[in-house]
Amino acid sequence: MSKEKKVNSEKETRCFHSSIEIRAKGEGEESRTIEGYAFKFDKLSRNFGWFHEKIARSAMNSIDLSKEDVVALFNHKADFVLARTISNTLTLEVDDTGLKYRFEAPNTTIGNDLLEMVKRQDIQHSSFAFTVSEDSWEEDEQLGDIRTITKFKRLYDVSPVTHPAYLDTEVTAAKRSFEQFKNENKPKPLHGAIEAQLIINQRKFN
Repeated sequence: MSKEKKVNSEKETRCFHSSIEIRAKGEGEESRTIEGYAFKFDKLSRNFGWFHEKIARSAMNSIDLSKEDVVALFNHKADFVLARTISNTLTLEVDDTGLKYRFEAPNTTIGNDLLEMVKRQDIQHSSFAFTVSEDSWEEDEQLGDIRTITKFKRLYDVSPVTHPAYLDTEVTAAKRSFEQFKNENKPKPLHGAIEAQLIINQRKFN
């Protein structure tokens, strides 16, 4: 059984095993276009230690990408800017798979270094930073607790990253959301039944 909740979320980051590629150009042309998926819908995460997570297709319905100021960073570092939506150097697209990003590697030290590392496949994975306005939780007999992000509040950045799959994830906000879910779904004390049983017991002894 799942229950959707509005959450007051802090900024969170997630890394995924979604490959990064250099988009092919015509024969003899060297491409500088880097593209990948920041996340994919309905894909179950690795175990955080106490829960798994997935992103519903509805999560992006509340985000107007034409108005979002999203930055492409390397390893989420603000000093390592690669592209940005408000300068039209970063393209974000929601398709049936998830959130796809694309940018031309800038002719800077970090841009040239990233391009070389992607070519060598030293950098293969993507991440993104976000806040959540709605999520839901359910219990699975085999996997334990599963969080589904149903509505993003904001996207901050997409990032090619060194470490894949949640190694740099911040889960504080998710933990608070989980505790709220648990507290609101605790069995209510059966005060009436307990009092009735006490009266019956008292009558027996009298």
